[in-house]
Amino acid sequence: MIILKAVLGSDSQRIKIRRTNRIVQNLKRDYLLYALLLLPMAYIAIFKYAPIYGVLMAFQDYNIFQGISGSEWVGLDVFQFIFQQDSFYRALKNTLILNLLDLAAGFPAPIILAILLNELRFTRFKKLTQTVLYLPHFLSWVIIGGMVYLMFSSGGMANTILSGIGLGKMEFLSDKTNWLIMYVAVGIWQSAGWGTILYLAAMIGINKDLYEAADIDGSSRLRKIWHITLPGIKPTIIILLILQIGRMVSIGFDRPFVMGNSLVSDYSDVISTYVYRIGIGSGDFSQATAVGLFQSVVGLIFLLSANYIAKKIGEQGIW
Repeated sequence: MIILKAVLGSDSQRIKIRRTNRIVQNLKRDYLLYALLLLPMAYIAIFKYAPIYGVLMAFQDYNIFQGISGSEWVGLDVFQFIFQQDSFYRALKNTLILNLLDLAAGFPAPIILAILLNELRFTRFKKLTQTVLYLPHFLSWVIIGGMVYLMFSSGGMANTILSGIGLGKMEFLSDKTNWLIMYVAVGIWQSAGWGTILYLAAMIGINKDLYEAADIDGSSRLRKIWHITLPGIKPTIIILLILQIGRMVSIGFDRPFVMGNSLVSDYSDVISTYVYRIGIGSGDFSQATAVGLFQSVVGLIFLLSANYIAKKIGEQGIW
């Protein structure tokens, strides 16, 4: 028995030594690659993990002069106060509505664009079209907001043309329904072209023999798209859909802030502008942090739920 323990102990020790040697060899061989990881790891540590300490403000009556360590602890009182505010529920409702509209109208747009681009056979025209579609992604929302105002305000280009042909003016940015349509349409214009990159990359990985076999069988283009292209990019669609659902409670600040105005505040006031108003405008950092924490937790629940459902119906999830 003693001999057996000695043999097993020496074997496990040899395995540990081999594993350590292998790690050291990998570090010596690929030290430059590991060195390249230092910068992104430092970025994640400084800008992603270090700010988590600030979440404590959501459970305090935070005083900017006393700091987190000196502020009074109030437990869940901040959350109770927020959940009693009608303005919070209005911002939450608007956030969900705008994200649902973006999901319904904006999510299929890059898929359709990618399929159309993939079907183009004239290479130069295809590259030109891709470049034109990608360009809006590189524009700031401040610039886009200025362009929208110049074109669709009461005295803008669109209303000038409509008045010139006798149709009268339309309130694109002050009528609530029209504003919703403009919000979604401008969002699609800005992001759809860039979103096609992922789907076009997924289409490159589809086996070309499948298309050749479909041609031999006499399949039309629509048949090939339905039975080959869409199933080929289905895993990418599912993953991006899960990520989109995970962001249902979060929304960018710049787009609703730039495009919104006082006449449509019932629709344009979202969680990000609400946090800006109570955090930066009113200086109540505890409330702003609590709303941000609530947003993150609900977003995580949405993400995990969408991933779980995808796994249950037999699709490939994120993990």
